[in-house]
Amino acid sequence: MERIDKPQSPPPNYLVWAILTTIFCCLPFGIVSIVFAAQVNSKWQAGDYDGALNASKNARTWAWVSFGVSVGIFIIYMVLVAVGVAAGFWADAFEW
Repeated sequence: MERIDKPQSPPPNYLVWAILTTIFCCLPFGIVSIVFAAQVNSKWQAGDYDGALNASKNARTWAWVSFGVSVGIFIIYMVLVAVGVAAGFWADAFEW
């Protein structure tokens, strides 16, 4: 039987990043990131090293998704504001 050694240190849990993206970015995807981040250390302690690594990757992925969605929403918002301002100036130009 082959002996599997425990890796030196647990993978990063990205919990701080998950919390920050939940607070400042997109709440639903940030919560998913927090859930995966919370699983990393418990799976590591239980000896599920592959599960801990998978949870770490998922926490990072969902934190990036949360950040990306919030950036996308911000860009759409700024475009709509710019269009609204331009429409206001354009409407004033044709006032009689």
